[in-house]
This record gives sequence, structure tokens and C-alpha cells, in this order.
Amino acid sequence: MNFYTQELLKGQRALVTGGSSGIGAAVCRALAKVGAKVVVNYVSDAVGADQLVNEIEAEGGTAIAIQADVSIEDDVKRMFSEMIDAWGSIDILVANAGIQWDAPFHEMTLEQWNKVLAVNLTGQFLCAREAVNEFNRRGVISDISCAAGKIICMSSVHDIVPWAGHVNYATSKGGLLMFMKSLAQEVAHNRIRVNGISPGAIKTPINRHAWETHEAEAELLTLIPYQRVGDPMDIGHAAVWLASDASDYMTGTTLYIDGGMTLYPGFREGG
Repeated sequence: MNFYTQELLKGQRALVTGGSSGIGAAVCRALAKVGAKVVVNYVSDAVGADQLVNEIEAEGGTAIAIQADVSIEDDVKRMFSEMIDAWGSIDILVANAGIQWDAPFHEMTLEQWNKVLAVNLTGQFLCAREAVNEFNRRGVISDISCAAGKIICMSSVHDIVPWAGHVNYATSKGGLLMFMKSLAQEVAHNRIRVNGISPGAIKTPINRHAWETHEAEAELLTLIPYQRVGDPMDIGHAAVWLASDASDYMTGTTLYIDGGMTLYPGFREGG
């Protein structure tokens, strides 16, 4: 189902990091369906990125794939340079790239800790910094958008929900919440909007074990008051709204798209 007009983001240029699969791919498709040109960033899945570009183009959209590791500064600078060379500028950044590398805390290595924070938190810093510099250089183009630029930080319900066994991941997302708010506060006067999306349980490859069998899904649903596991396009639709002028008065806010997971459903009867 398409909730938005096909020209809602016409003329705008979007970069989606980690865009070759899962939530990132859904965001790419959703943005393209409403007229945005989309860079599909990937770190290693060139086949998936190229396939997504072909799908978007087959449906009348415009997309290109650019490889970059968001945790590496030179890669991020090159990615933005290639995008700006191709399309002139950027209007929307969806900082979506993220990883999990789980371990019990007492067994967690420094490499596991550093790598997750490097991708999930430092990667968003590096990408947002490049985007802000370009937004400030270019300013508002009123024919395109009310804002000079829009940044969407993809996070997780675990930016506020503790998660034993995933301390590095939860820490990266908790840090991202304050990163998003602080950045939004700092750049709002330049008409740059920064918001977050915190998905709950979404059917993506990263958590397939939690929903692919009837038994696993039934257990997962005990955490979700709305009684369904999310679809990646649930996040795609939200990203479109946050990227559009329909949400122009919103900045520094997180949308929790989780079927009520953050409502702590165990307290419905046991509180």
C-alpha cells in the first residue's frame, strides 16, 4: 500500500546507509516511490545493492549504488563526494547502517565493543557531519523543501530498553538517542531537521531466528501488544513522512515504531 503521492519528494536526493537489505532496502524503496533519487549504500553486498537499484529503476525511480564502510572516515567522504558529483547535492540522509556482534558481557572482547560502536554510533556521526556541511553550504531551496536538509537516525527500541547479552548494541543505540537530540538542537537554526526512528521487532534477516517459525513468533508476540511483528515497510513509510515537509515542525524527536513493545506489556496484568 502506498500512503503518499508519487511526487511528495520529487527533486530531492536521498542517501540511505546500509541500504541493500532489510529496513534500509525498504526505506530506499519507499523514498523512491515518492519521487526521491536514492543512493543505496552498501559495505559488502554489491549484488543486493545492484538488484535493488534495478528494481527501483524498473518501477520508474532513480537510484545508484555506492560502496562505503560508514565507520571509515575516508569512505564516508568519498561516498558523499560521489553522490554530489552525480546529483549536485543531498537533501535527505537516512543513517541506517548498523550491526550486532553479541556476547555475554563478561566474555565480550574489546574488538566486539569497538566495532559495534564504530558502525552504529561513529558511523552516524561521520555521515551526519558530511550532510550538515553540505546542507549549510547550500541552504534552503524553497522549491524543493522548507528545510535545508533532513537527517533520520535509525536506532532501536533498545535506545531506552536495556538488553542483557547485547550491551555493546544497546549502548550504541542509547548514545545515538542523545547524539540525535544534541545535533538537532545545534543545527535547527540553520533549518536542518534531525529526527530518529526506533524500530521494535521487524522481520529482517538480522533477527530471522526470532520470527521465522511459528513457535518463535508466538514467543516474540508476548512482547508486542499490537500482536504482529513489524514489516520493513512500516519503517519505510515513517521515513518518508519524516523526510517530507509534512513533518516540518518536528525535530529532535524519535518515532518508536514497535507495536507497543516500549509499553512494557508484562505490566498489563502483572503491574
